[in-house]
Amino acid sequence: MVSAERTLISAQGDSKRGDYNWACFKAQQAAEFAAKAILRGLGFPSYGHSIYKLLTLLKERGLNVPNEIIDAGKALDKHYVPTRYPNAWSEGSPHEYYTKDDAENAIYKATLIIEWVKKSWKSLKIGRS
Repeated sequence: MVSAERTLISAQGDSKRGDYNWACFKAQQAAEFAAKAILRGLGFPSYGHSIYKLLTLLKERGLNVPNEIIDAGKALDKHYVPTRYPNAWSEGSPHEYYTKDDAENAIYKATLIIEWVKKSWKSLKIGRS
């Protein structure tokens, strides 16, 4: 979880500097790290980069993953490639396509996922006591 939280802080810094594409990418990464952290903590494999798929795997394993969290993962997955690669766009560079609103929304969705993972992990630990 430390990697998820530190990456989210980095995304917030990028957003403040106006590096909105990087803020969106790092928000995606932060949420991915959080999803992988809980999967690994539960002893499940955690491969790939799709937050949606990682969260779906958790749901299939019996964890209550709210639709809001699944939808946040889907939204963040859209920032994995086009935020970084110029050839993802027909013209221009990624930084030309991302806005402050995009960054704030991505950071918000990553925060939702990270907070959900922390809450879920805490309740799982209490349940094992």
